[in-house]
Amino acid sequence: MKLDAHQHFWVYNKSEYGWISEEMSELRRDYLPEDLNIVLKSIDFDGAVVVQARQHLDETQWLLELAKEYDFIKGVVGWVDLCSPNVIEQLKLFGDNPYLKGIRHVVHDEPDARFMLREDFQRGISALHDFGLTYDLLIYPRHLPCAIDLVKKFPEQPFVLDHIGKPDIKNKKFSPWKDDLLRLAAHDHVYVKLSGMVTEASWENWRKEDFKDYLDIVFQAFGPNRIMVGSDWPVCTVSNRYETVMGIVLDYVDSFAPEYKDQIFGENCARFYHISSK
Repeated sequence: MKLDAHQHFWVYNKSEYGWISEEMSELRRDYLPEDLNIVLKSIDFDGAVVVQARQHLDETQWLLELAKEYDFIKGVVGWVDLCSPNVIEQLKLFGDNPYLKGIRHVVHDEPDARFMLREDFQRGISALHDFGLTYDLLIYPRHLPCAIDLVKKFPEQPFVLDHIGKPDIKNKKFSPWKDDLLRLAAHDHVYVKLSGMVTEASWENWRKEDFKDYLDIVFQAFGPNRIMVGSDWPVCTVSNRYETVMGIVLDYVDSFAPEYKDQIFGENCARFYHISSK
């Protein structure tokens, strides 16, 4: 299978999607599975992993219902309140659902830069292993040192870094992102998604060449067996069409690592999220 490891759905309303600013106004509408299926087919991909966009238990339930209805939705990365003393009970609400593959929290919006090192958050992370769930790291480069401390503490917990850690591609900044990324990648239970890069670049003025050095660093850090491609659709469409955005990674791999296409375009994602080929 070819898998898009990272995308979202929503029924838009202003109160729950306040992060969609005026300059992202094209995102102020509904994005649903029928829309995704069209663009997946356009690049001959077989399925996708849908990731939470709201921090609410209802969101997780809704995404699981969509996954049951649409066979190209291969897995769900949902949300529970990892800081809650009732996190186990929340996980039990969904724990036997085969479509729930992982959990994510929007850490980069937390005012506390050391949020991941809070005792209550780490207690929540410790609960994921018993449910066979992964954890998606959504962070900025400034959070990477805390992420390193987190993954060190949980060597049996599978983690994946979303959007290569959101480096400042627009301003061609590499430090300290590069060094911290290499340190994070030294832990072999951490994977990475080649996703979300266009929204860290100059939205309307980027070229594929702008991403090459960043991709080179990610490949150096993680190697071909812990890398997966993701679009961050529909957010990526503020910058360009789905096919063009996915083409950044597809063309890079075709040019520099063609022998690893199967792994990067699907196998690594399927292994990480325990997605069956059936």
